[in-house]
This record gives sequence, structure tokens and C-alpha cells, in this order.
Amino acid sequence: MATRSRIGIVLKDDSIRSVYHHWDGYPEWLGVTLREHYNTDEKVATLIDGGNMSCCWSTTGEDGEEVEPHVEYYGGEDEAPEISKSLSEMVEIDMGEEYVYLWFMGEWNCYSVSRTHDEHWNVIKTNISVVTIPQEQIAS
Repeated sequence: MATRSRIGIVLKDDSIRSVYHHWDGYPEWLGVTLREHYNTDEKVATLIDGGNMSCCWSTTGEDGEEVEPHVEYYGGEDEAPEISKSLSEMVEIDMGEEYVYLWFMGEWNCYSVSRTHDEHWNVIKTNISVVTIPQEQIAS
């Protein structure tokens, strides 16, 4: 089962450019992976430029074989990064993300996102809270 997330970079005008990330979005994996491998403005911008993705650090090939780490982008015009004016506006995109990661002033910040829905599955309330990213990956 997926732990969906959104990865974003805060731009100079304080808007946020972000993409959807499908697998393993919890801080113990994605948060640590982002901090270890995407730790400069250039690396983060390049990651986000590729658009929505299944996984930002996959070591598995199409046939299940182990391969060099790579990003698994979805591809296509519909998968381009989104621009939002604020964190609140960004979570309104609502692709079921449970976590949001923002690159801001040279570091990763993590937020937990939970939504309350009405009987027609419309979002009626969104809660955002700060989450600490562990220093290293925690074995499962």
C-alpha cells in the first residue's frame, strides 16, 4: 500500500513548486532519502523538474532486478510540477498525500497532512502538523 506524499521547493517569491510522490512517503524512508540524496538547491530543483513520480530513489528494475538508484517518473504533460502560493494551497491539490516535504533555506521540512471528508468525500477540514525527519532510516 502506498504512503503518498508531495515534495516541494519554496521559491524566491515564497510560492511552492511541488510534485506528487507515490511510494514510501513516510519520514523514516522518504524524509531520510531526500536529506541524504537531494540536499542542494540544484538537486532538489532537478528532482522536481521531472514531474510526478512513483519513487525518487528506486533500486529495482522492471524485472525486479537490482539496478543503480534512479527516479521513476510517470512522464507526460499531465505530470508536470504544480505551483502553489502557500502550503495551505498546495495541500488543497489533494492526491491523498499523508506527508509533505518542503525544501526551504537549505533543509528539508516535513509535515503530516490529514483530511476530514463529508459523505460525498469532499474535504471539509485539513490538518497540517510538523514532523521530525529521523537522522537515519529505521529498519522495518
